[in-house]
Amino acid sequence: MREIFFDGAGGPEVIRLREAPVPVPGPGQVLIEVVAAGINRPDCHQRDGNYPPPPGESDVPGLEIAGRVVAHGEGVSAPHLGEEVCALVGSGGYAEYAVADTRLCLPVPRGLSLVEAAGIPETYFTVFDNVFTRGRLKPGETILIHGGSSGIGSTAIQLAKLFGSHVIVTAGSPEKCAFCRTLGADHAIDYKTHDFVAEVKALTAKRGVNIILDMVGGSYIAKNLSLLALEGRLVQIAFLQGSTVENINLMPVMMKRLTITGSTMRARSVEQKAEVARALRDKIWPSLDRGKALPVIHATFPLEDARAAHALMESSSHVGKIVLETGK
Repeated sequence: MREIFFDGAGGPEVIRLREAPVPVPGPGQVLIEVVAAGINRPDCHQRDGNYPPPPGESDVPGLEIAGRVVAHGEGVSAPHLGEEVCALVGSGGYAEYAVADTRLCLPVPRGLSLVEAAGIPETYFTVFDNVFTRGRLKPGETILIHGGSSGIGSTAIQLAKLFGSHVIVTAGSPEKCAFCRTLGADHAIDYKTHDFVAEVKALTAKRGVNIILDMVGGSYIAKNLSLLALEGRLVQIAFLQGSTVENINLMPVMMKRLTITGSTMRARSVEQKAEVARALRDKIWPSLDRGKALPVIHATFPLEDARAAHALMESSSHVGKIVLETGK
């Protein structure tokens, strides 16, 4: 089979295509003929040398796939051979075949192509766990989503609206703000031309928001704390501006009884990820089957053009998801 690997740490130029043996599924696993694989920021961080795969995982990038089950490991009877699934994987997604734990395989929602389904697992697992489980977002509450036009952001907007929340987002251009509004965002702030702190305070009559989903970090952390209402929750899922902040005043945490939390998905045990998968199947999949809160695919690339796909991801000019197609 063909697969992508990184020839050292660096920019997209280190991305290579090679031939490799088809992996063999172990107990509790299935082998999936991959039709499409989603691209995510952690893939770029792995390529940079800053996010190595967990112990025991392949060095092949790729955290989410969609395709057909073609072989069972020991003790597996479902999903059935030939069944179309999307799956969260610890690595190995940028390939024509990949193994996945059966507990992390989910059926392709009704009416979606495998390319569209490849944009679901990593993003929906991450958003659901962080916004609803850790962030405890409730109907009627207000959420501020930074990077609203990204894959994570576009998913968070739709799921928050699906459950009856008020949504404010930041994005980096008028076009991206307009895109966010088409997904249901109540307000979209261009952070390049407006002070989002002042804008959010004005929109909330200075009360602040109940939850903030942030992937920026750095200078945003203090600003986020200033925007949280009483009992507010800051959920951190990445640190594009860095995770170290000096001279930050944490008094708001105590005075407003705030919660600061966050998580990564990749390093968790299969059992922990399976809990999220079950929750998604119960609470989100019925809406996906009805055509609601669907992934937004910005662009697709052939597997051999993974360099161009990574360059697009890092340009931040996309809206929604970027997906690789294997040709299978």
